Amino acid sequence: MATKYILQSGGVRNYPDKKKLWHAEIVKTAPKNPKVLVCLFTVPRELWEEKYPSYCASFLEDMSADVKPEFRMASPDTFVDNCTWADIVYCLGGDDALAKYWFSRFDLPKVWQSKIVSVNSASSDALATHYFTCDWRDCNDGLGILPIKFLPHFKSSYGADDPRGPVDWEKGLSDLKAYGNTELPVYALEEGDFIVVEQ
Repeated sequence: MATKYILQSGGVRNYPDKKKLWHAEIVKTAPKNPKVLVCLFTVPRELWEEKYPSYCASFLEDMSADVKPEFRMASPDTFVDNCTWADIVYCLGGDDALAKYWFSRFDLPKVWQSKIVSVNSASSDALATHYFTCDWRDCNDGLGILPIKFLPHFKSSYGADDPRGPVDWEKGLSDLKAYGNTELPVYALEEGDFIVVEQ
C-alpha cells in the first residue's frame, strides 16, 4: 500500500474552511478512531509541550462526532516506534532547517510506509527535492523524499513586517523553477491549500 503524503502550504489557521477540507482529506482513508502522531520537530524543543495541546484541539474541532482520534506527541528517541503505532503522522510548520535536521536521521519512506503523512509549510519543504524558503528567501535542497519543488505561503503577507521588505513571490517562483532539477513539477501553493502525493 502506498504512503499518502498531504502537503499543506501553511497559514491554514487563517482559513477555517480550508482547514476543514485539509483535515477531512487527512482522515478520509483513515480508521474511524485514528491514531494521530503529532510531530513538532520543526519548532524548538522547549515549545513542544506548550504547542501540542493546541494542535490536537485544532484537529479535533474539524472532526465529525463519530471520529475519535487518539493523539501522541512524537519524540526523536522513539520516532520509529511512534510511527509504527500511528495511522496518521501530523507534522507542523516552523523551521525547515530543524525539520531537515530531525527527519534526516530516519529512513522516512520506510518508517512511513502505508501511513497518512500530513506536512505543513517547513515540513513540506523538508520532504521536497527543492524548495523556496520564505525565511531565507532563497532556494534550497530538501531531503528528496518527494520528486517535486515546493513554495509555501505563496502570494501571502508572510514576512510583510520584515525589515527586508515583503517577499517577492514571483521572483521566488522564477528562481525555484530554474533551481536544481528543472524537470520536476513546481507547486507554489497559496496559504491553506494542499496537494496529495501517493507513492
